[in-house]
Amino acid sequence: MRGGSAGGQTRPTTLNALYFDSMARHGGALPALRSKHGDTWAPISYRDLHRRVRNLQAALRTLGIGPGDRVAILSENRPEWAITDFACLSARCTDVPIYPTLPPHQIAYVLRDSGSRIVFCSDETQLEKLLEIRETVPALEQIVVFDAMDVPDGVREFADVERLGAEAIDDFPDWEAEALAATPDDLATLIYTSGTTGDPKGVMLTHGNITSNVVASLQVLELRAGDECLSFLPLSHIFERMVGHYTNFYAGVVINYATSIDAVGAETREVHPTVMASVPRLYEKIYARVVDAATHGSGLNRAIFEWARATGEKCLNYRLAQQRVPAFLRVANWFADLLVFRRIRRLLGGRLRFFVSGGAPLNPEICRFFLAAGLPILEGYGLTETSPVITVNRMAKIKPGTVGSPIPGVEVMIAEDGEILTRGPHVMKGYFGKPEATAAAIDSDGWFHTGDIGMIDADGYLRITDRKKDIIVTAGGKNIAPQPIEALLKTNGYLVNAVMIGDRRRFPSMLLVPNFRVLRSWAKIKELPNLTDEELVRRPEVQEKLEREARKSLRDLAHYEMPKKFLILPRDFSIETGELTPKMSIKRKVVEEQWRDQIEAMYAEDDA
Repeated sequence: MRGGSAGGQTRPTTLNALYFDSMARHGGALPALRSKHGDTWAPISYRDLHRRVRNLQAALRTLGIGPGDRVAILSENRPEWAITDFACLSARCTDVPIYPTLPPHQIAYVLRDSGSRIVFCSDETQLEKLLEIRETVPALEQIVVFDAMDVPDGVREFADVERLGAEAIDDFPDWEAEALAATPDDLATLIYTSGTTGDPKGVMLTHGNITSNVVASLQVLELRAGDECLSFLPLSHIFERMVGHYTNFYAGVVINYATSIDAVGAETREVHPTVMASVPRLYEKIYARVVDAATHGSGLNRAIFEWARATGEKCLNYRLAQQRVPAFLRVANWFADLLVFRRIRRLLGGRLRFFVSGGAPLNPEICRFFLAAGLPILEGYGLTETSPVITVNRMAKIKPGTVGSPIPGVEVMIAEDGEILTRGPHVMKGYFGKPEATAAAIDSDGWFHTGDIGMIDADGYLRITDRKKDIIVTAGGKNIAPQPIEALLKTNGYLVNAVMIGDRRRFPSMLLVPNFRVLRSWAKIKELPNLTDEELVRRPEVQEKLEREARKSLRDLAHYEMPKKFLILPRDFSIETGELTPKMSIKRKVVEEQWRDQIEAMYAEDDA
């Protein structure tokens, strides 16, 4: 049960077995985690991590928290998050991660629904939210804050709780044996799906669900002990938790915690990671910045960039077809790499072997560009309910535009209506306290219905075409999948976001969010006055320019797919406005409601 992946040992079947096996194989003074303090990256060794996990486990037991109890974690990524998680698991209780970006009333809902008895939070900002809603959460007994500060009554500092546990260690001499008594069917975590509509549901993931996903993923991802990663996606989300936390920890990858999402660019150059996991938005931003820099540079720089991109694309076509690249093209690509691609790799730390992408579809054009630049992106697919990985591309065979083939032990099937179904040890136990929702998601044969539409090609690779519930059906009966169309627009330097609308209307339209930095550069050339963002997007010449750019990006669409109208928005979508989920997915109904007056005016104008 405690075995590892090396030497033919027995593979772990629980997260506690995974933890203790990792300690046995990677222990000693090697760094497990790093976090930034000032200008210094401070390491935490496996030995120190183990000591702190044991202390906190003893503290939880001393506070009366034991098997089956729920413990919430409301924090950004940091070492204390990992320590709390491993301590909860070893105490055999269930942790409940909460996005730190959530407002107080949504935090209260999760705490009440889960019945959490204790909550760990990161800092004063999160503590203030908890104090605001504390009286509305009757089951909540204790608040622990990671940062050192003067705390009010009923709140403890994390350091004090660790000291409490250190003093009580002798009361729990058999803590490892007790932790390893956990079974694969035991509930490990409750993860509340952010939900594009309605209240979030608590996804019940067992030790066996997540551990099977870690073990299977490591059979296809080439992670090595001593690799380095930068952790910046929220650990509250299963993608970062499974890949960036458990899988990296089990493989011996050093986990560096970014101080913020805005610092990722600079800290990538400080940490020099060898592997990174992210959602497509990061790759879109990097791609847009590279293209923007080339487009707005000198004429020579633009020419060199376009030549390098075209050369890399030609080489890539041979490589993807598994054919030998002609000698003259290899030489040309060497120069393209020297002049362009090497600089891009250097901006990302200079040591990256590959990226992993998940959470949303990645534009194939962006995937191909990174691959040509020597930065492979292994796009995968999964959901919170599937622990999460269902499929992933392999280094030996990357197919842009697909999300790869199933990982070992996972089954995938396409239903008659095109929906993707999956079955295996990765599928959740169900939705917490919601048996009807569970029955609707998992059929009697054990197939989980993903809600996504897709197809499987001749190589067994899965291609996602859209969300089942996001399909737009026009009044004329045409079915349109909006996500691939929106992805085309995100590669245009003048745009940062797009949402297609038009369900049950006579024609589709598109909401566009400009890249205001690029747009203002263009406006300056056109000698437009210095205007606010809202004033700028109302200018007819600006609207015409952005519409031309959008149509240029969409020129290969079928006639019925082409948006007839474009609405230019003065700001991007955000979590604060409710238009984005914490994992940056668009809430289409909220977006349409937020901009309802402008949308109705746009369609009314066409009617007139």
